[in-house]
Amino acid sequence: MSNFKVLTNGIIKENPTFRLLLGMCPTLAVTTAAINGLGMGLSTTVVLIGSNVVISALRKIIPNSIRIPAFVVIIASFVTIVQMLLQAYVPSLYDALGIYIPLIVVNCIILGRAEAFAFSHSVGASACDGIGMGLGFTLSLTVLGGIREIIGAGTIFGISLFGASYEPALLVIMPAGGFITLGLCIGLINHLTSRHEQKELDQANQELMGIEAKGEAE
Repeated sequence: MSNFKVLTNGIIKENPTFRLLLGMCPTLAVTTAAINGLGMGLSTTVVLIGSNVVISALRKIIPNSIRIPAFVVIIASFVTIVQMLLQAYVPSLYDALGIYIPLIVVNCIILGRAEAFAFSHSVGASACDGIGMGLGFTLSLTVLGGIREIIGAGTIFGISLFGASYEPALLVIMPAGGFITLGLCIGLINHLTSRHEQKELDQANQELMGIEAKGEAE
């Protein structure tokens, strides 16, 4: 698989939120606003890229028997760096994300990609995998946060869209609203994906029938 396919795989085909259903805890907890989703997604992306690259570079010297503890130490180091940078330069976002920043250490997306990909692929491919998965996660969280913020508060990135007369649906920014929004998004994406796959299958069948008909004619 080329590095480009590895990169795009996490954004579309194996999107960690909408397709693999990974990282549900931060997905449901922080997406009450688009900026929160964007911040959590980018923070996770930085950790993904850094940990994937380091684990891939060290994969030949990390004993297989202690690979999981080694992964956790490497991931925790990058999470600590990200946490300190957010606290120093973006304190409002740091306060909004709260406990979910240190919990990136146990995010199944990061540990899963370290185990399933970085530990058995080159540094370049692992970096692309981290970028793709991170961007897919960021896009998902930002979309979910944007939908919930627009419907539940009438704003997007804190900017009012409908004026003071708008009556927000507060349910959407509550925990139940997170489950409902996520479920509807997953259902829509699965529907669109199924239609696209069926279209490709029908096209392939038509091409095969055309080849067979041409062969019979000859």
